[in-house]
Amino acid sequence: MSEKTAISPRRDEDFPEWYQQVVRAADLAENSEVRGCMVIKPWGYALWERMQAVLDGMFKATGHKNAYFPLFIPLSHLQKEADHVEGFATECAVVTHHRLEKVDGRLVPAGPLTEPLVVRPTSETIIGAAYAKWVSSYRDLPILINQWANVVRWEMRPRLFLRTTEFLWQEGHTAHETEAEAVGETNQMLGVYETFAREWLAIPVLTGEKSESERFPGAVRTLCIEAMVQDRKAIQAGTSHFLGQNFAKAAGIEFQGRDGQLAHAWTTSWGVSTRLIGTLIMAHGDDDGVVLPPRVAPSQAVVIPITPKPETREAVLAAAEQLAAGLRAQSFRGEPVRVEIDARDVGGGTKSWEWIKKGAPIRIEIGPRDLEAGTVALSRRDQPPKQKEFLAQAAAVDRIPAILEEIQANLLARATAFRDAQTRVIGSKEEFYAWFTPGNAEKPEAHGGFALAHWNGSAAVEAKVKEDLKVTIRCIPFEPHSGPGVCIFTGEPSRQRVVFAKSY
Repeated sequence: MSEKTAISPRRDEDFPEWYQQVVRAADLAENSEVRGCMVIKPWGYALWERMQAVLDGMFKATGHKNAYFPLFIPLSHLQKEADHVEGFATECAVVTHHRLEKVDGRLVPAGPLTEPLVVRPTSETIIGAAYAKWVSSYRDLPILINQWANVVRWEMRPRLFLRTTEFLWQEGHTAHETEAEAVGETNQMLGVYETFAREWLAIPVLTGEKSESERFPGAVRTLCIEAMVQDRKAIQAGTSHFLGQNFAKAAGIEFQGRDGQLAHAWTTSWGVSTRLIGTLIMAHGDDDGVVLPPRVAPSQAVVIPITPKPETREAVLAAAEQLAAGLRAQSFRGEPVRVEIDARDVGGGTKSWEWIKKGAPIRIEIGPRDLEAGTVALSRRDQPPKQKEFLAQAAAVDRIPAILEEIQANLLARATAFRDAQTRVIGSKEEFYAWFTPGNAEKPEAHGGFALAHWNGSAAVEAKVKEDLKVTIRCIPFEPHSGPGVCIFTGEPSRQRVVFAKSY
């Protein structure tokens, strides 16, 4: 009989349901009264705030500033960019009326708008309209702006954090004098995302370019970071788009160049969203809940006072406060250790399991016996739940930064080893189809992962693979795993191997 776990079903039994149960058990979010929309609860929002703060600092360090643009986009703005609109048309929410009236006791829409307004699915067109007013000379460039916002894309199959009708994100939008500057910006911001994923989220990601069919609508090139999660599927964790002059021409972003001639700006856009939270859960979570990397955990160490008797409660809480103060005086990666005391009048075991499910990196229990012995019981989230280390209080305080460092490194090493073990170089069409077919002899319990295979660049081949296996090209890697070769599907020449996978 397998050991009882906090989450049921386990990952190997039903991964999608495991994920939903983890989100609920960790108290991260819940479905709202509006289908497809979620309520992000305090622990989940604290995690997003932490990600937001780190990324915001990284954006500002590269010269970007924050601004805010309207939620509503006039339909006429979208109509100026045909390719862009087509890519989002089926997901758009549209406002057509501006007031409600009571008719026969019921509220009904009244006051039709002169022009329908689209609730932003992304902001290239409305921001482009603003940039067209701001830019008249090359001296006005570059414009380097980011906004933190919510967007709406009507989602038919919602899943908390991964796909919801409304979600939170940041979207950077820049305008440049030259093509080279815009290309450099596109590459730079993908590098920011890759660094954040690896160094903060402890997720090893592949970087590369999307194929034409997977490209952002209206973009010239789309660059991406792709993560593998524990059911061997890929998640597109962030994108950076070189838009060329397409949006500038549609919006009329023109400037007088150094040669006195009128020219259109070169633009980019780039973004990550609350999907990162779902990626984090799926990459590191276990059958007891979330496992958070210390660098993004809202609380890195949780002090759990054990107060079985009323007469010892005051002394234990005082000791917990003293312990927390010592922990907060420690530094991890240049910041004070983030500490929380769970002083609720609840059983210690119950509190400990709640923090296990929430993924707090370190739990420190202190009770009456610990006061007498001058010790604490320390547990790490990257180790089994029942594993504890009993330390002198001063020693526990001093070791916290090193333990947090070990956990951060351990999570990245685990995720990297898993990804590498589930990545295969594929040499034939037969091998490719077997790799992604359930219940094959080699992998009866699961199928797929990352497949590195030669492809001739044909959209028809790409579409056929997607139709047959629900497998897509995740990226054309920047660091090729091979030179030129032969497409495994057609026998035609191939420039390099690309990454295929099933995905969210």
